[in-house]
Amino acid sequence: MSPGKQASESQAAAPMAAGARLESMRRRVRLSRLAVLTAIAAGPVALCVAVASTPTTVQAATPSKPTAVRTAAVAADPGGYAQLFVSVWLRSSADDATSAQARLAQSMAPDVELPAPAPAAGAQSKPESVTAVRSAQREGGAWSVTVAAQYADGSVRYYAVPVAADTAGASFTVTGAPGVVAGPARAEVPKSSYGVTVPEGDLSSAVGEFLAAYLTGAGEVDRYLAPGVKLTAVSPAPYAAVSVEQVSAIEEAAAAEKVPADRTAVRVLVQVEARDSGGRWPLGYELTLKARSGRWEVAALESGTAQDGGVR
Repeated sequence: MSPGKQASESQAAAPMAAGARLESMRRRVRLSRLAVLTAIAAGPVALCVAVASTPTTVQAATPSKPTAVRTAAVAADPGGYAQLFVSVWLRSSADDATSAQARLAQSMAPDVELPAPAPAAGAQSKPESVTAVRSAQREGGAWSVTVAAQYADGSVRYYAVPVAADTAGASFTVTGAPGVVAGPARAEVPKSSYGVTVPEGDLSSAVGEFLAAYLTGAGEVDRYLAPGVKLTAVSPAPYAAVSVEQVSAIEEAAAAEKVPADRTAVRVLVQVEARDSGGRWPLGYELTLKARSGRWEVAALESGTAQDGGVR
């Protein structure tokens, strides 16, 4: 072949090779795009393939140690159970073991005999009310519950009731006959912290007006409350009139002649006399008041009915 012909063929082959390489590049781009779209469509599957095909060093996570959670076992107080038992036991009779009261007493205390009151005792053997007044826990799930039974003549008799409880405090059994015991002694009362006498003035007037609205419906309670405090009057109003008998305070600021600076808080004990058609009733209330704009406002009623913003 002549040199001129070889040169012309080489010149013609060069564009063809370049075109082939360009087409190959375009084909790879299209395949790459297709792979990306396939991975997106496949979602987790493509992710798994990618992870499996890529060498990755994975460090084993150190197993976390379980945290020990300690829950304090709260023993259920069997006071109510003992109260119910004494109530039905005192109202039952061995002469009528099939009565509802006797059967209930026997189910609660299978090993305890029923009483046998004399027929002449009549209603005196049946108490008007029965109340659990004290519970003492002993070892091994044992309890001793003191129950007071009050009779129509005003007398009170106290019974000590032995009760056994399971570990979960879900079931109880009276394990022995009740024993008559002396009533609880009267505790020594600590000296009151309300040692400041509050004279008649702005504070006592504010307290009197608030309690009148609270107990008699005379006026709106909200007008006497500090901002943010919510308190609903007793409804229906139980009394027709309320008068303040005495106001005592903890802080000296409560006895000042003038209302102190804003946000000054005082705690007071108020003794009032409430009246209705049935008579006169001495009542007591613990209140917290705050000074604002030259007046006293109720910030908390210690019975727990005041919410939001109250000083406890």
